[in-house]
This record gives sequence, structure tokens and C-alpha cells, in this order.
Amino acid sequence: MNVYAQINCMDLDTVRHNLTGPLASIRVPFDREGAIDDTGLRRYIDASIEGGSRSIILTAGNSHYHCLSDEEILHVTRLTCEQTAKQAMVVAADRFHATTRAIAFAREVKALGADILMCMPPPWGGSGPEEMAEHYAAVAKVMPVMIVTNVFHNLPVTFGLDTIRLALDNSDRILAVKDDIGGTFAPRMCAEFHDRMAIFAGGAKENHLKLLPFGCDGYMSMFVTFNPPHATRYWQAVTTGDRATMHEIVFAYDAPLFGFMSGFASSCNAGQHGLIELYGIAKRWRRKPHASASDEELDRLAGFLAKRGLL
Repeated sequence: MNVYAQINCMDLDTVRHNLTGPLASIRVPFDREGAIDDTGLRRYIDASIEGGSRSIILTAGNSHYHCLSDEEILHVTRLTCEQTAKQAMVVAADRFHATTRAIAFAREVKALGADILMCMPPPWGGSGPEEMAEHYAAVAKVMPVMIVTNVFHNLPVTFGLDTIRLALDNSDRILAVKDDIGGTFAPRMCAEFHDRMAIFAGGAKENHLKLLPFGCDGYMSMFVTFNPPHATRYWQAVTTGDRATMHEIVFAYDAPLFGFMSGFASSCNAGQHGLIELYGIAKRWRRKPHASASDEELDRLAGFLAKRGLL
């Protein structure tokens, strides 16, 4: 379905191509004792590439960086680069790094073979748009940078827009944005910056659907890893402008699935890790103290998917 653009130089066209369509976000699998499951992670990457994702994306959230050490984050990044083997663009990610630390981390992941770095600077403590923009530009001197908008949560819409505008003025190596906010911010961001950056939607197809009229290249997809034909059908509808099919897939399949998993006592994220097990990639476990999906929840999830022809 998707053809990865080989990266000879990291320019906007290459990055936009590789962030177009359904995109795989790495949910790091664990064994029952909480150790990183390297074999499962390799299978996850292989399934995502075979499913058609042009990029393999590590994120501080989905990849569980909040419960990984710095050494483990580098280990996951190294394994991801090795397993991807230039079959897809690798997006590395940092987490609340000060500027000097973010620069050092960028040097490390660049040496491992990552193609672009999703930067997540600390969003609190009085940093203004100027300081945030300077941070992105400083890291971009080492390797191309992607902004993730969740650092602008609970801030005025103008804060995020001013930051991105200043960052682009400071550097021509800030090439992409992952949107996590939606609301009134995301359409304004897409309308103003899509010609200068690749933009993709986090979360679900519903977020991508809302941003399409304003300029949005791709979206984070669970199904590109777990059930590629479902992702393919949606993207074919996007490319042909078949909004009826797009709406059907979003509101008959995706939104109900997220709603169903959100009802789990163990959390929606535990349900997403349950998908890893149901589709035979790895086990459902999350690192404690995070709860994992129970046997009963996994059975219910299997029934939900089977009823809709997704399993």
C-alpha cells in the first residue's frame, strides 16, 4: 500500500511522504515480570511495516517512556532502528529534556540510525514561545526535529502557534508536527503551517478526519499494525474523497472501539496492549504499577472485535 521514500537527505518532501497515510506508533511490549520483550517488539515493527506504515514512531506516551530508564529508551531506539533496517522512517523521541540534554540525546539517536527526533521540552516553569522555539532550533542543528503539540496543553492557543511560527523562522530543519490537542488549536495550526511542515494527527482516525480540510498528511493508526485491511480501506477512501466510507469506518468501528476500551477498569491503554496479544504479536502485559487487561477484559475485547469482523 505505502512505499517508503528512501532517505538520502532529510527534506520536507521526504518527511511528508513518510508521514502520509496510516502510521504505526510503537507500544513497547513487556513480559509478565515487566521486562522489555525484545522479540515482541521486533514482531510489532515487522507487522507495522508489512501493514503499510511508512514510518515507525516512538513516542513518550505510547512507548511507555514514563516507566523506562534512559538506558532502556536508548535500547528500544537501537532495536527499532535495527529492525526497521531502512524499510521505514524511524522517529525517535525524547521526554522533557532540558536543551543541553536534548542535544546530547539527539546525537545518540542519530548515531543509532534514527531519521527525525520528536522533541518534548518541559512545558512548564515559565518557558515562553521564544525559549521553546530556541530549544527546537538548537536540537535541529544536530538532526531534523518534529514538534509534538501536547506540550501546549492548557496553554493559550496563541502560545503554540507563536512557538511553531518562531521555530520555523529560526530553523529550516524543523520539518513535522504530531498533533495531540485537536480542538480549535489544531485546525488553525494546519491552516497556517501545513505548507511548511508535515502534519499528522495523533489519537484516532476521528482526529484525522476533522483536520483533513485544513491540511493533514497522516494519522496514528492502531490497525496498520493489528488489522491492515481496515487501515487500507480508510486510506483508500481518503485518497478517493469517499467521505461516506470514511465516516462509516470512523463511527462504526474506530470510535466504538476506543469507547469500548475506555470502559476497562485497567484503562484504555491496557486494552490497546490487549490488542497486541489478540493479534498474536506479543503479550498484553504493562510494567507495574500499571494494570494490565484482565482475562475477562481480553475476552470481551475479542468478542467486540469478532462481532465487527475485525478479528
